[in-house]
Amino acid sequence: MSYVNNIKMFVRVYDLGSMSAAARDQRTSPAVASARISELEKYLGVRLFSRTTRSLQPTENGRIFYEGARKVLDAIDEAEAAVMDMTQNPRGTIFVSAPLGVGRRFIAPQVPVFKEMYPQIDVRLRLSDRVIDVTAEGLDVAFHLGMLDDSTLKVRLITDCPRVLCAAPAYVARRGMPADGAALVAEKHDCLNLRFPGAKEFQWALQTTDGVRRFEITGPFESDDGDVLTGWALDGRGIVMKPVFEVADHLRSGALVPVAVTTPPLPTQLSSLSQHRRLKDPKVKLFTDYMAAHVRDAVRRATEGPQGA
Repeated sequence: MSYVNNIKMFVRVYDLGSMSAAARDQRTSPAVASARISELEKYLGVRLFSRTTRSLQPTENGRIFYEGARKVLDAIDEAEAAVMDMTQNPRGTIFVSAPLGVGRRFIAPQVPVFKEMYPQIDVRLRLSDRVIDVTAEGLDVAFHLGMLDDSTLKVRLITDCPRVLCAAPAYVARRGMPADGAALVAEKHDCLNLRFPGAKEFQWALQTTDGVRRFEITGPFESDDGDVLTGWALDGRGIVMKPVFEVADHLRSGALVPVAVTTPPLPTQLSSLSQHRRLKDPKVKLFTDYMAAHVRDAVRRATEGPQGA
């Protein structure tokens, strides 16, 4: 299997554009990753990457070899899936990503439970609120919170997620209670923004009596971590727009209160994304089915009641 492992390492280096990143992905050292690439280059008799101290770029031969190597690995994945019994002998490793809020609350606690049910399946979970390229990152399934544009991926809607605008009572006492989305802008309220490279939502889409309107909000604080925004809101730093399930406990306790309630946010959606070929793998389908059912139920329970708290 050493030749296949070398091909796998080459594909991960190519996809991630970094020897060290590929090494971390494959749970090995950069030295081992480099040695595998060198062994593959020696076997093929060509250079696959041009390397300097600052950059690593695929050569023309590397680009050509990647297309064939990717097909080889896909064929191996499909062949392995075909001979595995989905319910009796599922095994292998699943690469998963999820947003921080969903991952910490719902996915991560269930991974050990899933592992107990299927002890020969390993799960590598990555949590991030950033937009992740499922194909480039080599993921089997990515959970996505937000509305999706047209995608070449297989999209499975798990559940709709109501959202709420909320703030700490201390903020409301200091700045006043905004009546609606227009007041957010006119009164220059401090709005807490989820921003990161690739983020598209720089306006808040709210439901009004005239239909959906987008309000250009401003504020002094931004972060690429949704839980950081919640923390700032709890500290009275501003108004945050969150899925209800992420702040349900704070709404019930009164640590956060709904604001601009006459113009609530549009709900968002929680979906799973996979490359079409990945869903042919029984272990991926098992994991996705299990998590989708669990998360759907957990979101429903978390959102019962607190919207109007």
